Amino acid sequence: MVRIGLIGCGRWGRLILRDLKVLGCWVAVTGISSGSLANAQSALADFIVPTIHELPEMDAYIVAVPTALHGDVVLRLASRGAPIYCEKPLTNDVSSAREIVAAAADRVFVMDKWRYHAGVHALRDLAHSGELGPILGIKTVRLQWGCPHDDVDPVWILLPHDLTIVLEICGFLPEPVHAVAESDADGLFGLSAYLSGSVWLHCEVGTRSPQHKRIIELRCRDGVAVLADAHDQHISVLLSDLGSRRRDAPEWEMRPFTNAMPLLAEISAFVAYVVGTGPAPKSSALEGLQVVETISKIRKLAGVADSL
Repeated sequence: MVRIGLIGCGRWGRLILRDLKVLGCWVAVTGISSGSLANAQSALADFIVPTIHELPEMDAYIVAVPTALHGDVVLRLASRGAPIYCEKPLTNDVSSAREIVAAAADRVFVMDKWRYHAGVHALRDLAHSGELGPILGIKTVRLQWGCPHDDVDPVWILLPHDLTIVLEICGFLPEPVHAVAESDADGLFGLSAYLSGSVWLHCEVGTRSPQHKRIIELRCRDGVAVLADAHDQHISVLLSDLGSRRRDAPEWEMRPFTNAMPLLAEISAFVAYVVGTGPAPKSSALEGLQVVETISKIRKLAGVADSL
């Protein structure tokens, strides 16, 4: 039985613990608060200790503490020599992300659940098929009301999703060229950015919208494909040419897919890697660093401090 150490059992860590138990893992949990440890107890963790120091040596570790603590916790675990799966983003600070890469680039991976979303895979496969011609760009919208995280601002919570979606579809990230921040007396709550390259990216994230939106548009020369919601079971595809753009839009074609739970899928991939029956999880430490560096560049373009 694979032994996993789970550091953090809050709102998201409790779901990770649930899925680890579904997969038959033996799970030791440590938390950073009494509430986190209470969650572990109620979710029937196999072993609970109050500090990382008291956590026994395990086959692998999953880090699900608040973002501001990622760097410190991952670096403390790196000396143990076992694989580490860290919730996104790798850190909210470029220097600590680089430290992690220097210390354990081959053993640290980032939990980017959208890279395990079947709708993103459908867009990726369509793009690679060439059916719609070459990719021109990708547009993403990620809006909601409020944010349950108070250790970092919403950009560090929301934007990593969209950047890793682009990594999954294209295999690289374009270069940031323009960004605009939205803020009020309480601080940063939104940001829009444009990244340019052989494929462009326009992304908008924010936490002051009455509508909950998760939209990914794949823009290609000969058509458009859209995943309109995280819970959709299809992508919408519209083929176009110069003539069709002068008339009313044709009907969208709905292409279904089976959408397994992305969190369970990414945890399954990590466990398979740990036991030697599967490849390394998606989002290496190097890719995690690339995401952190890109967000840092975007924030600077928008005039926002780097590690809030």
